[in-house]
Amino acid sequence: MSPHRPTRLRRRAATLGLATLLAAAAAPPAALATPAPTVVPATTPTYRDHAAGTRLGDVRVLAHFDRAAGQVAESIALEPGGSVIIGMIPARQVVRVASDGAVQVLATMPLPPGGGTTTPVVGSPVVTGVARSDSGAGYFLYSSGQGGLTGIWQLRPSGEPRLVVPLPADTFPNGVVIDGKRDRFLVTDSTGGRIWQAPLRGGEASVWSADPALAPNGFFGANGMKIHDGAVWASNSDRGTIVRIPVTEDGSSGRAEIRATGLEGIDDFDFTGRGTEILAAINQSSKLVRVGADGAQETLLDAEDGMQGTTAVAVRGKRVYVTNGANLAGNDPTLMLAELHRRRP
Repeated sequence: MSPHRPTRLRRRAATLGLATLLAAAAAPPAALATPAPTVVPATTPTYRDHAAGTRLGDVRVLAHFDRAAGQVAESIALEPGGSVIIGMIPARQVVRVASDGAVQVLATMPLPPGGGTTTPVVGSPVVTGVARSDSGAGYFLYSSGQGGLTGIWQLRPSGEPRLVVPLPADTFPNGVVIDGKRDRFLVTDSTGGRIWQAPLRGGEASVWSADPALAPNGFFGANGMKIHDGAVWASNSDRGTIVRIPVTEDGSSGRAEIRATGLEGIDDFDFTGRGTEILAAINQSSKLVRVGADGAQETLLDAEDGMQGTTAVAVRGKRVYVTNGANLAGNDPTLMLAELHRRRP
């Protein structure tokens, strides 16, 4: 993103893990309108009694990344055995972190012709979301501002990734999930304020939802995304909201509901396994926040716990994985691991 953009946009770029894009990308890396959304009545965000909800313990750093080489950790996909796949924004990389913290680069995307300066809003090509199918195939998103490069890519053992779903050059694909029930990808488009769908086998993409609740307000709208309880849930970074979009019987999108507000700078999120309780990564303030079913909020981890530009969270069983991009605060991008303690309502 141009350093001459207004201060508000510069702050938002830093908030979402992109403040270091231009400097890091300059050097090679190491190796359909819908009705207005329904706002579900909820309490004003508050901080609840610690005994009321999920707690985190045994918080530790599993891996440190090379910020100077552009390894700004952005996204997480879980693998069997405790390893994870992570997208690295300006490094244009996908890496695997083993259960012992060892880091392996799986793919590095080349700079497109012209350097990718036409990438929407940020002006530099980036790797963003990652996902893993039940069959073990790994996928990631690449935004480059160019057709034939922007889209969903598949990791391959050869190290040469394959484009499986091209997306328009003017999109900024950010979060990706696999809808196994319908054999399709769903992808958030942060600058277009849309969610795209495409066959899991690959092929042409189409807009699944362009609900106004997904729209940006100056920088990034729809960002993180999960499928849960018969609906697609997405965060909106500019508006600080979490949105629920029901999936109809034929797989199309219903009318959006805003389920949480007051989460300015939210990036990714995940469900704890306790109903619709959520853990939200708040990049702008370097926090991991618990969001209750009623929208009430409580900070579980902050800078004192090692949060530095918190970008993503993934829950598996009693394990919680958290990435820090160290883009707005600090200089130590990490993958952290914590133990989840669920408490009954």
